[in-house]
Amino acid sequence: MTDDSTSGAGSTTEADSTPEADSTPEADSTPEDGPIAGLDRTDPLAAVSPLDGRYASRTAPLSPYASEGALMRARTRVEVEYLIALAALEATPIAIDDDVVEALRSLYTEFSAADARLIKALEVEGAAGYAATNHDVKAVEYFLRVRLEALAEAGVVDDADALFPWIHFGLTSEDVNNLAHRLLVKPAVETVLVPAIREVRDALADLAREHRATPMLARTHGQPATPTTFGKEMAVYAARLGRALGRVDAAVDGLSGKLAGASGTYAAHAAAYPDVDWRAFSASFVGDLGLDHTPLATQVNPCDDLAALFDALRGVNDVLLDLDVDAWLYVSDRYLGQRAVEGETGSSTMPHKVNPIDFENSEGNLSKANADLVFLADYVTSSRLQRDLSDSTVKRNVGAAFAHCLIGYSKAGDGLSKVVPNETVMREELAGTPEVIGEAVQTILRREGDVEAYERVKELSRGRRVTLEDFRALFDELDVDADVRAELNALTPEGYVGVAADLVTDVDDIGDADGLEDVEE
Repeated sequence: MTDDSTSGAGSTTEADSTPEADSTPEADSTPEDGPIAGLDRTDPLAAVSPLDGRYASRTAPLSPYASEGALMRARTRVEVEYLIALAALEATPIAIDDDVVEALRSLYTEFSAADARLIKALEVEGAAGYAATNHDVKAVEYFLRVRLEALAEAGVVDDADALFPWIHFGLTSEDVNNLAHRLLVKPAVETVLVPAIREVRDALADLAREHRATPMLARTHGQPATPTTFGKEMAVYAARLGRALGRVDAAVDGLSGKLAGASGTYAAHAAAYPDVDWRAFSASFVGDLGLDHTPLATQVNPCDDLAALFDALRGVNDVLLDLDVDAWLYVSDRYLGQRAVEGETGSSTMPHKVNPIDFENSEGNLSKANADLVFLADYVTSSRLQRDLSDSTVKRNVGAAFAHCLIGYSKAGDGLSKVVPNETVMREELAGTPEVIGEAVQTILRREGDVEAYERVKELSRGRRVTLEDFRALFDELDVDADVRAELNALTPEGYVGVAADLVTDVDDIGDADGLEDVEE
């Protein structure tokens, strides 16, 4: 992709704009390290990245938004809608009737594989009488010329040549690209990533409700701490995901597009038609595409909106990474069992194992996604002076970051669907850790005015194994009323969970503003 294409075929080319020809094996390659016989490059088994290989079925929903063909279609949409908008101006000498508008829009609404291949051919080989552009946006412009000629031959358009000068009129490639990218990013997040996150959130909420009263030993600093319930812990993650989703929704709503020419000054537009309010035109055009308008920019959209979205997605991923690690630890502690999948192998050498592979896979993919999202957020917001091209190749990798997100979300969901809380183990662990009632004991004694309450319990329990009988011996020595002694004697680890079960209801009380839909019990 060139720096801009306001006139003529691009002369400044992007280093990676033209695909390399299929490489041939080196003369000294051997059968064990050369191409695999019979394995075509289009086969997922030959994919360079696991995103289109091993995980192709999981990342497929992103293809309509993250592929090169999708970008071609989005660019075509921007160019077509821009041509229609120009024709609607009184100042321009072109007019497009409703039938032509419908035909033009069909160029992107009915965009096909043949269209994508023609655009690629115009870019790298030359086609339909045009030399190779070595410029992907210019190739879209010539594609539209070819299709307009076909519409003219079909009698839909009266004079295709009269429309040619108005395709890409006064634009720079970045005007088209920044809008096209956002027209892909927005639905990719809204229709693919957000639903996948909500599935995980809903699974957590279901576990929270089902096990709201299942007592479980908590650990702080890795040590036994005040008990909780398994349901309450799952509710924490569900609520956190809800809030993180709210931030993602806000970031998507804030996606913002720019259309202002080669240096962001509308110079070419104003030179051609100084009496047209191009700022208002741009704001209206961008808004009609469903985006906010960026009124001040250089040649490039500053991309602060994309950075905000990437950061919001990273916030979601951070919550799920925390969940993945905790779920792994709960499996390790046998708090969670896992449903075995018939025929599946857990270990190549230990037949008995059912490994927490889904949580591990999710952790790995979300960690990779976060690394990519941090890089993207940092990189796309910088540009040398009014424009340099280094961001172009970087933006081509947004889809890869989203794909790692999607794999992570789906794997976390798979893991949650297989776990079964082991209430017996949880209760046994609580019964074996009676010292956790020490907090309740010293708090009740403080209520009764005992100034040595904390010290009494500390002397009894810190760094020592104690039993409920040890506590009860202490209670017998205390100078307290009988009803207080009875209150102390009634304390048990599994019963000392506060209002944990009631807290689960807060999952249902969080509204849409926090990314959670109201759910009935």
